[in-house]
Amino acid sequence: MASFADFKKKSKSSIEDLSKKIEDMGKKESYKDDRYWRPELDKSSNGYAVIRFLPAPGEEEIPWVKLFSHGFRGLGGWYIENSRTTLGEKDPVSEMNSKLWNSGLESDKDIARARKRRQNYISNIIVVSDPANPQNEGKVFLYKFGKKIFEKIQEAMQPEFEDETPVNPFDFWEGANFKLKVRKVSGFVNYDKSEFDSPAPLMGGDDEQLENIWNQQYSLTEIVDPKNFKTYEELKEKMHRVIGEDIRATETVQKTAEVTEFSSETEEVQADEKMDNLSYFEKLAND
Repeated sequence: MASFADFKKKSKSSIEDLSKKIEDMGKKESYKDDRYWRPELDKSSNGYAVIRFLPAPGEEEIPWVKLFSHGFRGLGGWYIENSRTTLGEKDPVSEMNSKLWNSGLESDKDIARARKRRQNYISNIIVVSDPANPQNEGKVFLYKFGKKIFEKIQEAMQPEFEDETPVNPFDFWEGANFKLKVRKVSGFVNYDKSEFDSPAPLMGGDDEQLENIWNQQYSLTEIVDPKNFKTYEELKEKMHRVIGEDIRATETVQKTAEVTEFSSETEEVQADEKMDNLSYFEKLAND
């Protein structure tokens, strides 16, 4: 049992300890997943980096996974959840959007657009060059990207013209670095200038270095494991808590659209940045 003398001695420093606790309470906890890499853009929304897509990790067969999600704001707060359509199953938000879209009312279609399903792909990469954050170079990350970049991967594997040689961008030895060039065009983030370099072995084809990289990769199937998704009932309860019983209830379509309505070229950066900003509130909402 502590003595009064000890208590009296400690009380002299208690104000400092309490002040520090107050400061710590005021700090927002970061929920950013450090496994993921994203290019840093300058004030003009331009950016450049060189990455290399990596093969499927471990015994997995495909070097990417496709993930569907919804992010929108209702009268009851934010709804930010992965969609069970990723698993090929029913999802309450998708069902709601179908009902709105098929009503024939343009106003209902606007609401459905604002709550639309976002499509992303996730792969393992190694950062070859990152001028904005050179400390990332040589490290393995997960990279989330959208339709535009996936189309460029498809074009590399299945070129349009006969004089072009197919390239597997995910191959250690016969793949190619990807030069990610981000620009702002007509007010939107644009990836059109991004391109694959000429095929060349990663790390000069050194098996020891390649094996080390291969062992650092993250599981992709784990990301889309059903255990990491809320049940249909949980999602439906969350949806009604956010929008209420009236599926047409919304703050304003415009405010919601600012989070979820993106062109195919902007969704990879803008949507993820906005979702990162909302991650703190998402965690609170999930408690």
